[in-house]
Amino acid sequence: MEGKLQMHWSVRSVAAIVLGNVLYALTVKVFLLPANLTSGGATGIALAAHYLTGLPVSVLLFFVNLSMLILGLIVLGKAFAVTTLLSTVLIPAALGVFDRLLGDFVLTEDILLCTLFAGLGVGLFLGLVIRTGASTGGMDIPPLILYKCFRIPVSVSLYVFDVCILLLQVPYQKAENILYGIVFVMLSAIALDKTMMIGTTQTEVKIVSGKSEEIRDAILKQLDRGVTLLNAEGGYLHDKSQMIFSVISNRELFKLEKIVHGIDPACFMVVTRVSEVKGRGFSLDKNAL
Repeated sequence: MEGKLQMHWSVRSVAAIVLGNVLYALTVKVFLLPANLTSGGATGIALAAHYLTGLPVSVLLFFVNLSMLILGLIVLGKAFAVTTLLSTVLIPAALGVFDRLLGDFVLTEDILLCTLFAGLGVGLFLGLVIRTGASTGGMDIPPLILYKCFRIPVSVSLYVFDVCILLLQVPYQKAENILYGIVFVMLSAIALDKTMMIGTTQTEVKIVSGKSEEIRDAILKQLDRGVTLLNAEGGYLHDKSQMIFSVISNRELFKLEKIVHGIDPACFMVVTRVSEVKGRGFSLDKNAL
């Protein structure tokens, strides 16, 4: 049974990687290239080389990704290289296919629309790939190497590389395109962060009430959520009480508030959004032993 589940997960992961990379390439072809937007990462290097040499972006992107893959293999090892291999090949290949199929097709000449959809698309589809645990390769690799060798934070070196890559494209772009390119990079970063958080955020609730037992029973029976009781002491009167701690889905918050206020309208309740929850009932089967 476990082998079947592992096989199912592997097939699903590969499907997500293929879909994410293909749709990323389509976004680049339909929105990024027609608008002549500046870009960071390996795509930005390929664009800069394209403006300089006139060679197809797909070919240049393949060689950039391949060189980064070899560098990652040498410094970071075989296990890392395997996870980046698929993306290294897929994005340039898919971009080349779309070049042949779509030719000079232009969906819209509105640079603002191209910027918005390019940023959202790149962030969303790269996030889809990264959520599977795979690496997108390209210019993600040098920051990882710098972190391994010199402990330079990945986020810092990644932003520095992106700025340098954007500057490479300045001589070949109008000022307007460069500004739109900065907006594109910012949008793609936001979309990537949001995509990574989809399905993982939950709501943490802490409740202090004189009717903690009634509230505990209601959460267990009506929401079927786990509850932890913590000993608490009032800071002013030093009165002893129990604080209820529970984690629920975002959609259950309104129902929980209705239940709790129906039992004790004067209770003290703190609601916090948490980025990820691991354990029984969330990352593990609720009924698993």
